[in-house]
Amino acid sequence: MSIQQNIQHLKSQLPNHVTLVAVSKTKPTSDIFEAYNTGHRHFGENKIQEMVEKYEQLPKDIQWHMIGHVQRNKVKYMAHFVNLIHGVDSFKLLREIDKQASNFGRIINCLFQIKIAEEDSKFGMSAKTASEIIQSKEFLELKNVCITGVMGMATFTDDTNKIKEEFNRLKTIFDSLKQHSNINFKLETISMGMSGDYQLAIDCGSTMIRVGSHIFGERNYN
Repeated sequence: MSIQQNIQHLKSQLPNHVTLVAVSKTKPTSDIFEAYNTGHRHFGENKIQEMVEKYEQLPKDIQWHMIGHVQRNKVKYMAHFVNLIHGVDSFKLLREIDKQASNFGRIINCLFQIKIAEEDSKFGMSAKTASEIIQSKEFLELKNVCITGVMGMATFTDDTNKIKEEFNRLKTIFDSLKQHSNINFKLETISMGMSGDYQLAIDCGSTMIRVGSHIFGERNYN
């Protein structure tokens, strides 16, 4: 099937409350245009420089999602346009996003990345750290960021029960954190699930899935 057919087929299966982020990393702008021409507007990249280059070449009504690990010294390059940063894994990073967003008079929406997998390669904070951040005086002083949800990546495994357990853990953490609310903390989004496990993630409460290969085909890392 074509990119257009893939994205239409995928969207026809999704519940109305689930947002599809088309993960376009390593893909050319022509592929993104094909998805864009179906009416799709949410695209995800995991490298800031690649996202910046695509932002400059593509229509400005695209909502760009930074889904990869974020280095603090690179936040400034995307602060003027990024729609949602999925991978906030420390208060230091959040403070830098707030600083750069203030330079453009913006409020940038962010997700706390929670470590739900046992793999050392996965980034993320603990539920305890997330809770401590949102109750801290320093967090309340941030004026240019808003935490709108949580993100998590399950262990890379064929063990469906393990993946389900990790997704359920993220949903439980989301529900626990949701008891708190203030001007820069309004939980709505659970970003979990990718090409191989998005249906299971939705069953476990996901409201945002990040799908690449099911839309664009296998990635080219050459």
